[in-house]
Amino acid sequence: MRSKKFLKAEQATLPWDVPGLLAGVDEAGRGPLAGPVFAAAVILDDRFPIKGLADSKQLTALRRERLYDEIRAKALCCSVAHATVEEIDELNILQATMLAMRRAVLGLRLKPAKVLVDGNRLPSLDVMCEAIVSGDALVPSISAASILAKVSRDRLLCELHLQHPEYGFDRHKGYGTAQHLRALQAHGALAVHRRSFAPVARALAVPVDPEARIP
Repeated sequence: MRSKKFLKAEQATLPWDVPGLLAGVDEAGRGPLAGPVFAAAVILDDRFPIKGLADSKQLTALRRERLYDEIRAKALCCSVAHATVEEIDELNILQATMLAMRRAVLGLRLKPAKVLVDGNRLPSLDVMCEAIVSGDALVPSISAASILAKVSRDRLLCELHLQHPEYGFDRHKGYGTAQHLRALQAHGALAVHRRSFAPVARALAVPVDPEARIP
């Protein structure tokens, strides 16, 4: 019997398409030290094209926000989901990302005939899937998903900033910048920090200096 891993690899290289709805899927937040990992799934409507779709990382924050609203208004359907920090620490970031993607697809109001996923890994789904490296720059529906996922995650991190302004989440969005690492050293880790990530584990192992200040 073939392993599930082999079946997934075979599934990613199917050379034919099927008629029906096509969904694009992408994630945001695999690399940060804090916060959930988000994923989105989008089925675009060919009757209402959206100009300017691109890899969310190549767009300004203002442009992403505007496209976010346009995607939500014009897409046939879309879904945003996430995997929690606890799930990331328990499963590992790759498996948590696959879980978030699966949740996003299952959250679609309409069931797609095929799912296109950015990258080289596929979540476990009961529909045909294809992995596309750099798909967020090549496939409009994946670009749309990347925008929804990133904007949704960035908004959450800005909310976290209001609760914990000393960490600067509004600036680095949880990534391991110098500012964020200094905050970890000075204030320790929060519940939103990923304990399984090395910089956070190191911060937890060092006593917090109550006299430390973040420049």
